[in-house]
Amino acid sequence: MTKIRKAVFPVGGLGTRFLPATKASPKEMLTVVDKPLIHYAMEEARAAGVEHFIFVTSRGKTALEDHFDRHFELEETLARRGKTAELEALRAWQPKLGQVSYVRQPEALGLGHAVLCAKELVGDEPFAVLLPDDMVLADRPCLAQMAEAYADVGGNMFAVMDVPREHTQRYGVLAPGATNGRLTEVRGLVEKPKPEAAPSTLSVIGRYILSPRVFHHLETQERGAGGEIQLTDSLAKMIGEVPFHGFAFDGVRYDCGDKIGFLEANIAFALARPDIGPKLAPFIAQVAAKL
Repeated sequence: MTKIRKAVFPVGGLGTRFLPATKASPKEMLTVVDKPLIHYAMEEARAAGVEHFIFVTSRGKTALEDHFDRHFELEETLARRGKTAELEALRAWQPKLGQVSYVRQPEALGLGHAVLCAKELVGDEPFAVLLPDDMVLADRPCLAQMAEAYADVGGNMFAVMDVPREHTQRYGVLAPGATNGRLTEVRGLVEKPKPEAAPSTLSVIGRYILSPRVFHHLETQERGAGGEIQLTDSLAKMIGEVPFHGFAFDGVRYDCGDKIGFLEANIAFALARPDIGPKLAPFIAQVAAKL
């Protein structure tokens, strides 16, 4: 059984779609209910058995680094005020010594370039990539679902979902082969195709489990769509080299890189919380009735 021990979080983006909120604060620190996006991503990775969390950052991301660091003054204040539950909850999710690494992405050259920056930290073993902008509300975390399936097939795998054909130019899109349960064989992969040229509507979202062989292709640093080094382009070259599957996850994905998707995620995750949902639902119904 292949255990996925390492996860890469590409968090070097500028978050321009959320200005001015992201002018001085990383977009990954935007909160859904009461936790930052990056916090959810780390929790999902941990639930899949990940032990080493690798953040590919850039300038202006110190708030993200501080979030996962110890805050001695805060801990001391909570202890002094007798807030034991809050203190224990804080310590429960903080990474252990040596579990977190940071590497800088010197230029914004695309997702493939960000993943390449993590090469020396990943080493020669399969690894996960999580994009915090993509949130999945599910009974079982998306990456945990994938890790279980990956143990049987290996190679490369990414989470996929059907999208409206007019949206294919926002995603990497599969040319699908045989389907076995939630797994679909990948016979081709196209980055952001126009709707009329898309080989299907089965599209990649921000969850990957990858063979370390992907680095051999990323190192060529060939430019693709948008003049960036696209991860999808390197993965497409690996078709036939290793097993390659799209995984149809169980859950609902929210695009938190988009303002509407971000607001939808806040509502959906809040409604799913037993401490918040019962109080929030009547208010939402009341507001909807007035529209």
